[in-house]
Amino acid sequence: MASIKQFQVTFDCAEPERLARFWCEVLGYVVPPPPEGFATWDDFKRSQPPEQRDSWFACSDPSGVGPRLYFQRVPEGKAAKNRLHLDVRVGTGLVGKERLAVLEAECARLVPLGAVHVRTLYDGNDSCIPMQDIEGNEFCID
Repeated sequence: MASIKQFQVTFDCAEPERLARFWCEVLGYVVPPPPEGFATWDDFKRSQPPEQRDSWFACSDPSGVGPRLYFQRVPEGKAAKNRLHLDVRVGTGLVGKERLAVLEAECARLVPLGAVHVRTLYDGNDSCIPMQDIEGNEFCID
């Protein structure tokens, strides 16, 4: 069997476009062009039946390397800790205070976007900053 080379990460959420745009800012992702035949995403939304409007949104890595992120509206709210989370890798290869400073700078950039700083984990060498996105999904700055 051939190995799979591409995948997307799907988020169940309340506000797909808002959450997608948040993750665009976090990861440097972009909103893809609207579907064929529509000049704008608003034009596309207006073409949908009311119950389908704003039911999904997506964003992608402009370099084509990272996975596509897909956000789909679901009726229920988030009720428990994620069983899967994203690690935003900003400190790769760094250790100690240098690593911690890079992670803290990224945390400071994300909080004004609506992210929540949960705590800072630092043992003098390694560090990680658990956070939550604008809908309470856990992720780590790593």
